[in-house]
Amino acid sequence: MVDEIHTSDPTDEMRSLSGYLAEQPQAEAIDKKDLSDPQLYINREISFLQFNWRVLQQALDEDLPLLERFIFIFIFSNNLDEFFEVRVASYVHWAKRNPQRVGPDGMTPNQVLNEISKSCHQLVQEQYRIFNDVMLPKLAEEGIHFLRRSQWNKKQSEWLTNYFTNEVAPIISPIGLDLAHPFPRLVNKSLHFIVTLEGKDAFGRDSGYAVVHLPRSLPRLIELPAEICDEGANFVFLSAVIHANASRMFPGMKVKGCYQFRLTRDSDLFVDEDEIEDLAGALKAELQSRDFGTSVRLEVADNCPDKVAQFLLQKCNLTENELYRVSGPVNLNRMLSLTQMLERPDLKFKPFKPSVPAILSGKRARIFEAIKAQDILLHHPFESFEPVINFIREAASDPDVMAIKQTLYRSGSQSAIVEALIDAARAGKEVTAVVELRARFDEKANIELAGKLQDAGALVVYGVVGYKTHAKLCVVTRREKKKLRHYAHLGTGNYHAGNARLYTDISLLTSDKSLCEDALRVFLQLTGMGKAYEMNKILQAPFSLQSSLSHHIDKEIANHKAGKPAFVKARMNSLTEPKMIQKLYEASQAGVKVDLVVRGICCLRPGVKGVSENIHVRSIVGRFLEHSRVFCFANNGDLKVYASSADWMDRNLYHRVETCFPITDKKLAQRLFDETIEYYLSDNQQSWELQSDGSYQKTRCEDDEPKLRAQKILLDTLSK
Repeated sequence: MVDEIHTSDPTDEMRSLSGYLAEQPQAEAIDKKDLSDPQLYINREISFLQFNWRVLQQALDEDLPLLERFIFIFIFSNNLDEFFEVRVASYVHWAKRNPQRVGPDGMTPNQVLNEISKSCHQLVQEQYRIFNDVMLPKLAEEGIHFLRRSQWNKKQSEWLTNYFTNEVAPIISPIGLDLAHPFPRLVNKSLHFIVTLEGKDAFGRDSGYAVVHLPRSLPRLIELPAEICDEGANFVFLSAVIHANASRMFPGMKVKGCYQFRLTRDSDLFVDEDEIEDLAGALKAELQSRDFGTSVRLEVADNCPDKVAQFLLQKCNLTENELYRVSGPVNLNRMLSLTQMLERPDLKFKPFKPSVPAILSGKRARIFEAIKAQDILLHHPFESFEPVINFIREAASDPDVMAIKQTLYRSGSQSAIVEALIDAARAGKEVTAVVELRARFDEKANIELAGKLQDAGALVVYGVVGYKTHAKLCVVTRREKKKLRHYAHLGTGNYHAGNARLYTDISLLTSDKSLCEDALRVFLQLTGMGKAYEMNKILQAPFSLQSSLSHHIDKEIANHKAGKPAFVKARMNSLTEPKMIQKLYEASQAGVKVDLVVRGICCLRPGVKGVSENIHVRSIVGRFLEHSRVFCFANNGDLKVYASSADWMDRNLYHRVETCFPITDKKLAQRLFDETIEYYLSDNQQSWELQSDGSYQKTRCEDDEPKLRAQKILLDTLSK
């Protein structure tokens, strides 16, 4: 089975996942002027599902350590959960309220939902096939066993019975369904069991059904003691323990069946900002109902009888298309705990230590003196995020620092940066924090950290009504020789130290007068009122970013026509905005070479004759989540390089506050171009090329070519 997986062509599977693309008329004869034709646009949601398929394929990469391969199954699961909670839920609402709505691809909400259902059913089937037929046998070879009920010996059965009696039974509350106990209101993504019963209980009830809710506090994996096992590490699924002890929950009745299931709900929050006076209060109220939004997906055990599955669908108000039968735990992402439970460094990535630039690494190094001397570029996670934390810490303790202004989108519940801001405020410094409360799934944490900052005396604002503050910037104002001097951190990623170890991102520490002035103007716009400021160097959404990027592409077109060096090379998380796609099509039609590294969603269709032959798109999926956004233009030989917090999406360009900043130091610009663009374009191990039909093909190197992994090159050259 494993050999068959690795000898098959994954491209064929990808095409089957997006069959509607292959069935569309070929776009070769498109009028060059009709760049809005739906045939030129890949559906956003199908593109995301293909990205998630690429994530899942990492579990089959035998060059990766086994437990790291296992993690990609959990990442896939978590991604799919959020996809249903947010994107599918949106389409469900649109299908009801605006069924004729169409996107750039020309598809209606119902058409999109149908394609999502087809693709997701195939994806889930593949996920569990890999889990059962590839990963579990591979883990068993390494002495890591998952024991089924039929494999338990007498001692193990007794131990697990005691575990159920002492650790599980006192916590759970089985609900027998009758008029007094109607079908419960299911919490989003919680594990439940539907139990079919025969006979009457002590009160004469005989509805035939009961529901058992498993609290999130219960571990989904149970490790058996070594003394009752033969060898290796042995685990049992909590679901198996429930199955084995189902009759103990219903004494005197016959348990005919016990089947796990999980309901996914709409988890997006909505507040009408035009109608509220207290955004934080409104979000707190919404958070209370997040777990009980509209039903969008029902997962059940694959052995669940049709009659029982239909009963659940009826109670959840869902249809057959929204039912997913799974061969294993219905919440695989909860199995991520396995990697923490096992002490097997041989099955994990080799640890690395992010490096610190020499100018900041000495014991006597003063960060403001270093930044004053030169711009400092940090490429995370290969280079440490600690200098960014130290920048704010030193600002908090430096008596010459007068003010700190900081945006916070996602910073984590235990944030050294937030603690430094609190210290600065308590020390009497002017601290302004722009906290974005609407960072999805971090709303509660952001409300709490905003409260902490306010209690310490910091000025906390929530940005601009109708626009998320997604920009990543901090400005420190310091008094030096009776004058004020500004220092800034500009970044592509969040102020989250944990993410900085897992995501690739760019940080720039600078005292460049123009950049610092621009950053201060962004803060003035966020906290005050007035017309948009004219910026020196920073491109800002929603005002100048889209038009400025289009201008740069137009300039490349003009340079190419004049016989001058011209290209567009960019990397981002997602590319969906039609105007930017059309501008890239125009560049391709003019003969400009366009190379894009797009991690996830890409709605542009490359390789269409007469439209996009000169556009190449690739996606890199590896150890670290590709998160940085870098935009490069040949500029007649005078390379222009920008780093940004913004993707090329409608929301980023028009509905968020974003910054895009130039790397003005020529050496740093060339370095960033090489590390974030050229290395990735040469990757032939973890690179996938987007085809004109919307599928992705794994890049393969010839036998005589060196194997190149961009992330490994960066680890080897930048980290310790």
